[in-house]
Amino acid sequence: MSVLRHRSISVRLHLRPLLVAIACALVAVVVAVVSIGSGDYPLSPGEVVTTLLGQGSRMDAFIVNELRLPRVATALAVGVALGLSGGVFQALVRNPLGSPDVLGFTQGASAGALTVMLIAGGSGLAVAGGAVAGGLVTGAIMLIVAGRAGAHGYRLVLVGIGLSAILTGVVGYLLTKAQIIDAAQATLWLTGSLDGRDWDDVLPLAILLALTLPLLVLASRALVMLEMGDQSAGALGVPVGRLRLLLYVTSVLLVSFAAAAAGPVSFVALTAPHLARRLTRAPGPNLLASATMGAVLLVVADLVAQRAFTGRTLPVGVITGLLGGGYLVWLLVMERKAGRI
Repeated sequence: MSVLRHRSISVRLHLRPLLVAIACALVAVVVAVVSIGSGDYPLSPGEVVTTLLGQGSRMDAFIVNELRLPRVATALAVGVALGLSGGVFQALVRNPLGSPDVLGFTQGASAGALTVMLIAGGSGLAVAGGAVAGGLVTGAIMLIVAGRAGAHGYRLVLVGIGLSAILTGVVGYLLTKAQIIDAAQATLWLTGSLDGRDWDDVLPLAILLALTLPLLVLASRALVMLEMGDQSAGALGVPVGRLRLLLYVTSVLLVSFAAAAAGPVSFVALTAPHLARRLTRAPGPNLLASATMGAVLLVVADLVAQRAFTGRTLPVGVITGLLGGGYLVWLLVMERKAGRI
């Protein structure tokens, strides 16, 4: 571990987590380049990089910059957002199951988006706004029911499971009342898909990440203290109530904007922090490693969804659901063997 100081500011850098984050970022970039170059109009990695640097042909520039790069950029941004939010929630609730998928925020964003899509007849930005609104309303209800003092531990998990069940019922009701064509489009959105994404889809999330990523990384040390308990963190000078509320709201925003960009992509927020922690072997949320791990998981899943099945492109949420669901079952078995559930 090394310490960087500048006047009154000091930042502690743990070498292994930093190296894991850098390695995951490099893997994400490599997979992104491969994904951009694959398809009916194949491009070599060298041609992709040359085009991204503005030196490719006009056809290559159109294929890369207008058709494929927005999709890959959306995958990277959504993966980073989900990895960050999952790491923060698991630290806040002090529970390895503290994922937006389990706590109900993903379902809240889905209910909000489908309300706009199926009842108001909205599309595009309106659906994205509905997803953000649904996630924020869900977050507010969670705080009211659990109480700010109860926004951690199994109380929040249990409230989230109950609220998730209710919201799943709301989504099912909306689907049964919709026209067949509208219900089919909504079902595709619910699986989590990157098809047809453009720069307008990723820009709001990218702006949010630019504002929140530095904030969350700087708050990592305080978040580690929160995991030790409120009394211990307060004794060390951490403003527990204000910090928890700030991190809670920030994470809900990340989940909501990620759902607005790509639909409710499942299990990335649960899996990325766990894999990051296993690689870093360090306590705490490892937010930077969780963010880059989330990017890796989503771009790899999207590449698999596009290329692994001949003649058919699957929604990326199908792949993350299959892999993440298996990981969740394994995690529950490990938690039971450890006597924690």
